[in-house]
Amino acid sequence: MNLPIFPDRYSAREAADILGIREETLAVWRCTKRYPLSYVKIGRKVFYRGQDLKAFIESRVVAVEAS
Repeated sequence: MNLPIFPDRYSAREAADILGIREETLAVWRCTKRYPLSYVKIGRKVFYRGQDLKAFIESRVVAVEAS
């Protein structure tokens, strides 16, 4: 029986695709803590939760006022 604990988890490659960046860029962000993007690390494997990716994208929205 295989029940996923986090059914909305994404690999680093999948997360990078969602964000539109390279997987290597995501690795740099993790190492330097450049952006507040949470991740789950199990051994050498890194996963991202869907809710964390969504929150990160929402935090990057730039509101433009109409002139």
